[in-house]
Amino acid sequence: MPEPPLGARADQGGGRGPAAAAGARHLFRQIAHGETEQGKSIAAAMVPAIQALDDDRARLYFDLMYNSLNEAARRALEAMMKGYEYQSDFAKRYVAQGRTEGRTEGLTEGLTEGLTEGLRKGRTEEAARALLTVLRVRGLAVSDTARERILTQKDPERLERWLEKAAVASSVAAVFDELN
Repeated sequence: MPEPPLGARADQGGGRGPAAAAGARHLFRQIAHGETEQGKSIAAAMVPAIQALDDDRARLYFDLMYNSLNEAARRALEAMMKGYEYQSDFAKRYVAQGRTEGRTEGLTEGLTEGLTEGLRKGRTEEAARALLTVLRVRGLAVSDTARERILTQKDPERLERWLEKAAVASSVAAVFDELN
């Protein structure tokens, strides 16, 4: 493959033009000095050089740069980028991709949590109805207070214990007696 012209941009020659050379120089300085006080300023100078690179090289350089920073420099770089409107198509594309992934992940997590909560609530409501049914079929009078206690109970395991007791209890009070 012939070498690109000397002034070629990274996206015109496989990332081997002046932008790539500048990015590589900044990257090596960053790796060597990322943990020092200079890390923050080198990273700030490196960001524009990274943006001029082809996508694959830019992802690699940014990842290497970011991981070479000390914690204070990472926070400073993140603060610099907060609220910043990205100019390059590269950055805009990956910010959009990140947002899409975040929305998808959030939606999936929300649906999972909602389903789990709904199933738990359904299980609890069904256990309360089953308990009231067993008490009714056994002929045990359930006061309004006891009915309210059963219907507001949120712990399905406790409702299950009460249901087991209701099958053999001689009174509603015996169902609620936790000592038996």
